[in-house]
Amino acid sequence: MNYIRNLLLSFGMDAILVGYLSIITMTLLILTLCLVANFITKKVVIRIISKVVKNTKFRWDELLLERKVFHKLSHIVPAIIIYYFAFTFPSPIQQLIENGAIAYLIIMGLVIINSSLNAMNDIYQTYEVSRTKPIKGYIQVLKIIIITLGIILLIANLIGKSPLILLSGIGALSAVFLLVFKDSLLGLVAGIQLSTNDMVQVGDWVEMPKYGADGDIIDISLNTVKVQNFDKTITMIPSYALISDSFINWRGMQKSGGRRIKRSLFIDTNSISFCTEEMINNYKNIDYLSDYVTDREREIEEYNTSNKINQSNRVNGRALTNIGVFRAYITTYLQHHSGIHQEMTLMVRQLAPTENGLPLEIYAFTNDIQWDVYETVQADIFDHLFAVAPEFGIQLFQNPTGNDFKKIADI
Repeated sequence: MNYIRNLLLSFGMDAILVGYLSIITMTLLILTLCLVANFITKKVVIRIISKVVKNTKFRWDELLLERKVFHKLSHIVPAIIIYYFAFTFPSPIQQLIENGAIAYLIIMGLVIINSSLNAMNDIYQTYEVSRTKPIKGYIQVLKIIIITLGIILLIANLIGKSPLILLSGIGALSAVFLLVFKDSLLGLVAGIQLSTNDMVQVGDWVEMPKYGADGDIIDISLNTVKVQNFDKTITMIPSYALISDSFINWRGMQKSGGRRIKRSLFIDTNSISFCTEEMINNYKNIDYLSDYVTDREREIEEYNTSNKINQSNRVNGRALTNIGVFRAYITTYLQHHSGIHQEMTLMVRQLAPTENGLPLEIYAFTNDIQWDVYETVQADIFDHLFAVAPEFGIQLFQNPTGNDFKKIADI
């Protein structure tokens, strides 16, 4: 600055005008240096770094490049140049330039740290452990702390006070901070509990009717858990709601390799009866029942004979019933079904009779957890059972319909 001023004064120019011209000249020189430095870093250095990164076998450096960490680092160079040459200006302007340069460096530092933390989360998500132990919530907490400290440093720099003075006043504002960051604090505690207890993971199918959520978790953050429902809508659930409220996590079903079928056929109790000789002979011609009927018939005959049962009345002793044979048929049918998981629970049981008849419940598991396959297998089974029930003299219960009343009226 002094060299420029002396040079202009040697030409016989006015001292005041020389002062202004020297400031303008120095400003243009610094701006030129900043533009040149910015051009070199972005067009030369960043391109070299990009080529080196793309030729490496590591994934983490590519993620840093995708988050533009290196590009944002290039913005620091002009600020350093401005701060370095600030001493060439008069004292009031020097202080203003230095404060401005430091403020810019603080802001760019926060931007760079934010991008670096995002890249860190991206790098972590490339590992399998990220599904069970997500760190996005912790990174968001770290961001809040760093940004808060950065704002304090920025304000302290602009007003020319020590950051410790501002930090000492935070205690008085603690209640305000607790109110402002209530959801974040609750989310942090919830995130720790969810992670420690392994309650949810990205990819889990969860069901939470209170929030209208029924789908897969696609993101877990500090404040919210994002669920993509099966109709492709997105539901946002507060993280702490997964701790305070109940929800269903279907992960166990997905890991087991089997999906449960639990559905009942309602039998009209008026159609339940003892088996006649004709019915028994007919059952012996059914592949799934021939061995069962033969064995049961021999077992019943031996029991009745050994106990000297008067068989003139079918009420005495033991006898086959159409509902019992039908239940045995369903069990054998499921045991031979290619879509049923044979290593998991499989049973056909009677539930308590209701006004709708006798519930005959099928409790089994498909060997494929895919929704469409599961529904197809379940539908195929009940299609068959509805069609085959009359072969056993079984009538399925159904409330009277308009056609039933029409038939009565016609009669």
